[in-house]
Amino acid sequence: MVKEGDYVAVFNSVHRVLKAEKILKEAGASFCLIPAPRQISADCGLALCFAPDVRAEIEVLLNQADLPIVALWVMQSGAYKPAN
Repeated sequence: MVKEGDYVAVFNSVHRVLKAEKILKEAGASFCLIPAPRQISADCGLALCFAPDVRAEIEVLLNQADLPIVALWVMQSGAYKPAN
């Protein structure tokens, strides 16, 4: 479940989100694999959810793996808003 302040990252395909999941698990990062919320347009229907305090770590790990996040959203006041 996505909580207030959590980030939701989406990718272009199931393959890419599952690859991201593998990379983050191997690195010991704290995140969840979730169905992409209906309010967010995701091609693959899956997304990664993580807390604000691990955002920088996750972005670094994924960028190092040449697997950038396509769109990043944040839960604010019960709605998803594009993250800065």
